[in-house]
Formats: sequence, structure tokens, C-alpha cells
Amino acid sequence: MADQILKQAQDLFEGQIDFEGQKLTELFSTIILTVTGLLAFALGFWQQNIWTTLWIGLGGTALTFLVVVPPYPIYNESPENWLRPNSGIAGAGIEVDGKKIS
Repeated sequence: MADQILKQAQDLFEGQIDFEGQKLTELFSTIILTVTGLLAFALGFWQQNIWTTLWIGLGGTALTFLVVVPPYPIYNESPENWLRPNSGIAGAGIEVDGKKIS
């Protein structure tokens, strides 16, 4: 019972995403931060108010955090198929200068 709870907590906090998901999160963060940064600058300049700029920038950062940080299933749609080891014996099947190392 405790192992299941620990496994669920580990899966929740570990946040496993694949390489394509990493590319996607980088794209999302770049777009969101760029758009909100430009919007914050434009509105702050138009209103001549630094607080407007800072609050919009903070909101964009919070939005980026909510979009990028949680491991949503969309970020793990193409996981890598890793190779399985042949055996548990270290050095099994390795040849050096035509001689097998055991």
C-alpha cells in the first residue's frame, strides 16, 4: 500500500517527458514569454506605468509555468524504446583484439 502511494508520488513529481515533449515545451515557453514580454512592454509604455509592465510580465511567467512544468500527457506521446541489456554479466560478449573478455 505504501509502495503504491510512493510510486504514484514519484510519478507525479518526476515529470517524465520524451525528447519531442521537451522540444514542444521549449517552443511553448519561447512563444508565451515573447508574446507576453512584447505585450507588457507595449502596454507599459503606452500607459507610462512600470507596474503594468511588471504585472503583465509576471502573469506571462506564471502562465508559462502552468503550461510547461506539469508533465501533461501531450509531452510524452513518443517515448524512446531503449535497448535492453543482453545479460546481467559485466563484459559478456565483448571482444578485444579477437579475444573474448569475460
